[in-house]
Amino acid sequence: MITKPSSNKARQKRHYRVRNKISGTAQRPRLNVFRSAKHIYAQIIDDVAGITLASASSMDKGFEGMGGNKDAAKKVGLKIAEAAKAKGIEEIVFDRGGYLFHGRIKELAEGAREGGLRF
Repeated sequence: MITKPSSNKARQKRHYRVRNKISGTAQRPRLNVFRSAKHIYAQIIDDVAGITLASASSMDKGFEGMGGNKDAAKKVGLKIAEAAKAKGIEEIVFDRGGYLFHGRIKELAEGAREGGLRF
C-alpha cells in the first residue's frame, strides 16, 4: 500500500527548521503568516516577551471579498502594516511559516512592504 506523505507535516518541519534560526525582538518583531484554503492570517510577534503585538486576517470584520486569493493576501498585508505603524513598528523579520515564497505569501509580503514595513 502506498501512502501519501502529509504536506502539512512537511510544512511544519520546514517551519520549525526556520524558527530555530529567526526570532522576533521588541526592536524587530517577527511577522508570522498562516495560510489555509479559505483564509490568510498574519501576526506580529515579540518572541522575547511572548506576546502578539498586532494581527490581521481575512476573517476580520469589515473585510470584503474572498479570503483565499492573492487580492485578499495583499489587503491583509496592507492591514498588518497599518496596525504595525499604529504600534510604532517599522522593521520586522518575515516568517513565511514553512510555505514557499510565492503566490499568496508573496502578495502578503508585498502588501506589507507597500504599507511601510521594512524586511
